[in-house]
This record gives sequence, structure tokens and C-alpha cells, in this order.
Amino acid sequence: MISYSEAEPRRAKNVLGSELELCCSSPRTGFFRDGFCHTNLQDEGAHVVCAVMTTEFLAFSKTCGNDLSTPHPEYNFPGLQDGDRWCLCALRWKEAYDAGCAPKLNPLATHERALEYIPMEAMKEHFSTEEL
Repeated sequence: MISYSEAEPRRAKNVLGSELELCCSSPRTGFFRDGFCHTNLQDEGAHVVCAVMTTEFLAFSKTCGNDLSTPHPEYNFPGLQDGDRWCLCALRWKEAYDAGCAPKLNPLATHERALEYIPMEAMKEHFSTEEL
């Protein structure tokens, strides 16, 4: 089992076993809002999947009670659009996968912790070829 410190990991690995790469800096994503899908024990939602947003996924997420498309300036959140990259909760991505609307993901920027929730075969079906 992968261990996590209370602090932000500095040498995190991605699902391919190499160093975790940047997911997105605009909009700034990640549990720590550092652009990476870093995680620690405080990240109970496991925001570890670097996903490429689609209109279909954003609509699905909204129906599940997590509206990612509406801007919230009070939280410095611009709202997401088709094509944006965002660190999703692993279980939300898996839920979308099970519903047939999972977005593509960047395996180089998806934290290895995603493997605790999502089978590698499911992720491979949705690897974004732009990132490899």
C-alpha cells in the first residue's frame, strides 16, 4: 500500500511509475491548488485523476451534485469548460466511467493513488494520447 505523509508529497509518482507531472496551471487545479494532482491524508476526496473535461462529463458531474462549470469568483474558481484539465476525485471519475461518460485522463499527471480506486485497464481505455 502507498503511504502518504501529512505534508504535500514532493516526489510523487504517476500511474505509470514516473515522476508526477503538472496537470494544469490555468485554471489552477489540485487539492493544494499547485497545478499538480498531489494528495495527502487530508485529501479525503483523493483529487488525483488529471482529467480533460468534456461537456458530457461536466453535465454528469452537475447531476451528481458537483457543478464544476459554474464560476465561483468568491473562491477564485472560474468554472470549467470543455478541454480544461482538472484534478478530479478518483471515485467521481470511476462513477463516470461506470456510467459511460468518463473523460480522458493524462496518465503522466494522474497520481499513483488513483490505482487504489480505479483499475489500470479502465484508465488505459481513457488515456489522452495528446499527453503521451
